[in-house]
Amino acid sequence: MKPFFLVVSIGVSSLMALSCSVAASEAEIEKAALAEAQKKVASQPVAMSPRGATIEILPNSPADTVRVFYAKLREKRIREAIHLTNLKPAIEGLTDEELKEFAVDFEAIAKLIPAEIEINGEIVSGDNATVTAKLPSADDEKLELQQLELKRSGDHWIILSVDAETEKKIKREGKNYFYALKIDTHQEEARKMLERIAKAQMAHSLQNHGRYGDIKTLIGVGFLPADIETSESTGYVYAVELGNEGRTYQATATPAVYGKTGRISYLLKLSDGTPRVTSADKKGQPLK
Repeated sequence: MKPFFLVVSIGVSSLMALSCSVAASEAEIEKAALAEAQKKVASQPVAMSPRGATIEILPNSPADTVRVFYAKLREKRIREAIHLTNLKPAIEGLTDEELKEFAVDFEAIAKLIPAEIEINGEIVSGDNATVTAKLPSADDEKLELQQLELKRSGDHWIILSVDAETEKKIKREGKNYFYALKIDTHQEEARKMLERIAKAQMAHSLQNHGRYGDIKTLIGVGFLPADIETSESTGYVYAVELGNEGRTYQATATPAVYGKTGRISYLLKLSDGTPRVTSADKKGQPLK
């Protein structure tokens, strides 16, 4: 599951929690389920080897700021790294103890950052700059060519990790911004995980004469990630309940710590054979 601070490290501007109910057609679910099944036998992707900078990087230049930012992220020097972005007001108010609450996310990000960032472009126009580099993507964490925008602030450059509107919000909310971002991201990922469970159950039923599987079974056959069994990185507690000798099921996603890792509880249930996800604020209790 994607750690929420990955959205910071690759420059995604904001996340929005999903709400209400979502229904997927049987054809769409079956197609997605078959794709999940095919992933089991797919070969592992070949890791890309970054070449490092392909342009000359001057000290304190925009490209150098990007290089230093990712080096600090990789070294888990998170406070120093965020100070190089316009997210700085969100971390200034966090104590070292509060910062430890995000340790799992920081460690997950550090593992994604290559030893050398391949920087192959820098364009400076007055107090604005654009740097092109190969960075982990938000979707599959593979390296891809991306552009980062920077602006001059006094005698140094800062990376624009969020847009101007979000930057104003951060200045208003201070350290509460990161807490809210964490909750929003966990909630979005919880809904996506339930939708993934629906696809996994469809694939399992197709291969097992219409019978569904529990979480351990779905993990064992490669349909679900192992971290679904713990709330440490997900912020949510997942449960799958089987009925009618495995011919029916429902799944829930409940905040591990209400108000801190999430507020919304989710329920995945079959309705006329179609999986539907509903959600509500149940004050930390499972949705039934």
